[in-house]
Amino acid sequence: MFTWSVRVYWEDTDAGGIVFYANYLKFFERARTEWLRTLGIEQQRMREQVGGMFVVTHTQLQYHRPARLDDLLLVTARVVDAGRASMTIEQSALLKPQQSDAGSDAQAQLLCSGTIRIGWVDDRNLRPQRIPPAVIAALKLPP
Repeated sequence: MFTWSVRVYWEDTDAGGIVFYANYLKFFERARTEWLRTLGIEQQRMREQVGGMFVVTHTQLQYHRPARLDDLLLVTARVVDAGRASMTIEQSALLKPQQSDAGSDAQAQLLCSGTIRIGWVDDRNLRPQRIPPAVIAALKLPP
């Protein structure tokens, strides 16, 4: 499982001071991008070299607790299903325990969880294609 940290900024919150619900999708997108980057998959470079890209085809989210201004979140990503042209990624946003809580075995609190389905498409016509072998290998997916 990949984990990426993000701080909640003023721009992420609504008038009530909590993270606007749609911003969890942004956090999830950034975590997936950073996860792919750690595997050597830079999306713009893949698009230029291979002529394809990942696009989101389906999302399903559940909100558990609100995140607030200045919270430090841990955003996770892991593949739960993969096919020839698409994969489903399970993601979550958790509230990282504060330093003062560290000695008390505090657990990260689940704020939002969901699944994101992404598909590989030709970047010119946006038609589905098979995920390139180099990407499959980097993700350690079965061929």
